Amino acid sequence: MKKSGKVLSAILAGAMVLSMAGCSGSNSGSETTAAGGDGAATTAADAQGVQGGAEGQTYKVGICQLVQHDALDAATQGFIDTLKEELGDAVTFDEQNAQGDSNTCSTIINNFVSGDVDLILANATPALQAAQAGTNEIPILGTSVTEYGVALGIDNFNGTVGGNISGTSDLAPLDEQAAMLNELFPDAKKVGLLYCSAEANSQYQVDTVKAALEGMGYTCEYYSFSDSNDLSTIATKASSESDVIYIPTDNTAASATEIIDNICRPAKVPVIAGEEGMCKGCGVATLSISYYDLGVGTGRMAAKILKGESNISEMPIEYAPQFTKKYNKTICESLGIQIPDGYEAIEE
Repeated sequence: MKKSGKVLSAILAGAMVLSMAGCSGSNSGSETTAAGGDGAATTAADAQGVQGGAEGQTYKVGICQLVQHDALDAATQGFIDTLKEELGDAVTFDEQNAQGDSNTCSTIINNFVSGDVDLILANATPALQAAQAGTNEIPILGTSVTEYGVALGIDNFNGTVGGNISGTSDLAPLDEQAAMLNELFPDAKKVGLLYCSAEANSQYQVDTVKAALEGMGYTCEYYSFSDSNDLSTIATKASSESDVIYIPTDNTAASATEIIDNICRPAKVPVIAGEEGMCKGCGVATLSISYYDLGVGTGRMAAKILKGESNISEMPIEYAPQFTKKYNKTICESLGIQIPDGYEAIEE
């Protein structure tokens, strides 16, 4: 009987130890989640979209925007407005602009990583590429990125990046942009494709548009510039040798539309632009999306990730729901271009 009593006591003691260990593990897990929420730690689980969301949880979001221009500014604003609407005062933002320098993007991302932000918004392709290189744990959402397979070097891209990256794309139907150029300028012979060679997605766009235009009988010529320093020289050459110029959704060109307009408009060479902000600055027409709405969509994705409602590794890239034909009334009038029905005037 004494021996049996000792055995029973040992069993009861062991059960109490296990019970205490279980309680301790639960508390530890709770503290880790809270730490991840306020920026003290980011776990692999966090990166896969299972972050807190508990009452009292706070989040810090790092925003890396490549350069300041209308389209990217609108996407950032839509993102911020939506996350504030979804999370209120629980979310704060560290908003940084790289002033068009991809190396600065890397510095910004590294600071976000060392600061343990809970999520990174990478606005434009170079910002996304820097984020990809900077962390494989913190969730990254791209926006204003045309083609993720091209931007991230993914062969046979199927629409989902996987890992810690997802986002939204500003890709417009390039064949429809080519068709719009043909609708407005059916008698043109030569089209100049003006773009920044440092932007991989710009190359993708002009390649696609070139093939479509050549199928319509146009002769197309590439006019690539490496950065804003040689844009003026290349744009002058393009305007002297082209009947029409096409510019894709190119961030370097978008931040220098005044330079382009000051060259192309006096030369009487119309510009078809890849998006509305560029068209407002130097173009006659565009088939464009709302970048603010694109940011709204990205913000909704971020809210789901931060609240633990979605796993970022399983989230496919989202695209703009609609595209609108728009024209620049001022530039069209100065060039004597008649715009057919079905186009919406860009607001001054």
